[in-house]
Amino acid sequence: MTDVVADDDVLAELFANLALEAGAAIMRVYERDPQARAKKDASPVCDADVLGEDVILKGLARLVPQIPVVAEELCENGTLPKVDGGPFILVDALDGTKEFLQKRDSFTVNIALIRERAPAVGAVYAPARGELFLAGSAAWTFAATPGSKAPPRGQWRLLRTRPMPEQNAVAVASRSHRDAETDAFLARLPVRDVVSTGSSMKFCLVAAGEADVYPRFGRTMEWDIAAGDAVLRRAGGMALDLAGAPIIYGKEAQRFANEPFIAWGDPRAAALYPARAAAGG
Repeated sequence: MTDVVADDDVLAELFANLALEAGAAIMRVYERDPQARAKKDASPVCDADVLGEDVILKGLARLVPQIPVVAEELCENGTLPKVDGGPFILVDALDGTKEFLQKRDSFTVNIALIRERAPAVGAVYAPARGELFLAGSAAWTFAATPGSKAPPRGQWRLLRTRPMPEQNAVAVASRSHRDAETDAFLARLPVRDVVSTGSSMKFCLVAAGEADVYPRFGRTMEWDIAAGDAVLRRAGGMALDLAGAPIIYGKEAQRFANEPFIAWGDPRAAALYPARAAAGG
């Protein structure tokens, strides 16, 4: 297992295969009538969240048992492991439950390794789209059906962000959580189109050079964004807080909650369009 942990690309492929396996369990629920219930924070959860997380946790326990795991549904049920600043894994088996319940296709499976308080390895899988995004020594994407295995590495397509255009930039925003702060921030940018979508797919669109910026002023949790942030960073982008610093992970005192952030394909653009001006700071 030491070799797996020491090699980011080996670990990324391991995460990819677990995400594909979890994607198959999730799609079985998707194809019938999933039943949702409300969590303590009023957000929805359904059988697919639990089944997908179970697949991933069993796989991680078998393959990398020495790494602590912080998983959304475990935390909801009161299991909040200590990470103490060391490496740990974040799991969100179904990001975009609202998208899932509404039979849209932009929900994702997310697994990420945090090292030195930053996302180092990640897998984001959109099972209804058959698209997987991966971060290891670089960022890649490939097509894969739920329950399949990752294709040979020679078939992985390298991802790179693009420079922020001086005009006609593209933004991505949350379909379910868009707010006045987001609109005020985007109004200051040379944005032509705003693509509304759900889940960590927003990070992946920026990482792929299909969009330039993703602002999020509302509440998120570390497991929501870590895998997407890993893909974005390895593709050349960065997710920054309102002070312009990279997001840090392992915030145990905050129960792994995030502050507002802006994800940039071109980090140099952050200096041109400071987020604090939009947030009133």
